[in-house]
Amino acid sequence: MAGMDNQAYPQRGGNAADVLRLLVRALLYGGLGCLALLTTIAVAAFLGPMIALDLYTPAVAAWCTVFTAVVVQALPFLLLGTLVSAAIGTLTPENLFTRLLPRSPALAVPVAGAAGAVLPGCECASVPVADSLIRRGVTPAAALAFLLSAPAINPVVLVATSIAFPGQPHMVLARLGASLATAVAVGWLWLRFGDDRWLRPAVRRSPTQPHRSRLHHFASDLHHDFLHSGGFLVAGAAAAATFNIAVPRSALSAFTGSPWLSVPLLAVLAVVLCVCSEADAFVAASLSGFSPTAKLTFMVVGPMVDLKLIALQSGTFGRAFALRFSSITWVVAVTGSVLVGWWLL
Repeated sequence: MAGMDNQAYPQRGGNAADVLRLLVRALLYGGLGCLALLTTIAVAAFLGPMIALDLYTPAVAAWCTVFTAVVVQALPFLLLGTLVSAAIGTLTPENLFTRLLPRSPALAVPVAGAAGAVLPGCECASVPVADSLIRRGVTPAAALAFLLSAPAINPVVLVATSIAFPGQPHMVLARLGASLATAVAVGWLWLRFGDDRWLRPAVRRSPTQPHRSRLHHFASDLHHDFLHSGGFLVAGAAAAATFNIAVPRSALSAFTGSPWLSVPLLAVLAVVLCVCSEADAFVAASLSGFSPTAKLTFMVVGPMVDLKLIALQSGTFGRAFALRFSSITWVVAVTGSVLVGWWLL
């Protein structure tokens, strides 16, 4: 395996010149696409409200504001995820991750879930990273457990939760426990009932050209992943903005008094609002009319199932996978949040 890896990616040395060449090539390959995406965001941010005022449609201005907020807060983490994904796919040894994880898939799932604590990113970053892990031979169940846990239990998210809920360490503990339990449970469910035919990784060009180095393929994969995932991020953000404008807030107040309705309501809101996992705790804390368990459900479901995530997963693994995976994850996340909330809150 190591010989095949070296043949596919011939070495050029590991000095500072190679690192500089890597950065230059990444900018050259991804610069045009990044510029186009950033230009689209700038048009939505600055020209959108101006057009809305000219047309006397405040709803359009509000739509542009929500759309821009979702894309801008997710874009840096999406770039981080594609950088990590390209590095995993091209710069790491072929069997590195299979050596680090336990040989037993049942044990690899909780280990991969706990490893999600080391990647301080949002849910957008976890999708391309999970894709690269699967390509590197990691069992899909473990990669999917990592995909779910990374945006939910990393230190940045837990610190933000403690700030949003001052003097309530049990809320931080509840979020950590419910999120990790959900990620592991979904991984085990995939291991038992999942079908690899549902998991369709995106097709890339085969890196077999002998005259191209690992650095070239790193830049090429970065360019591909960023533009590919960025398009689905924009689609998910547009869907979230449409919901925010179409559904009046007064319609939600009728559910606050019922504990049986408030939990599924906030679980649905977490899917459609697409709040970044680093910020969702502050949104949850502002929902003063809802129970602590409902707020916990909002924070557990959001990083694992939302419209932009479903769009990203559809583009990376296929729609058949995204629909099945998001549905079962939503059910497990709501169930785990209710159980943990009943126990700790």
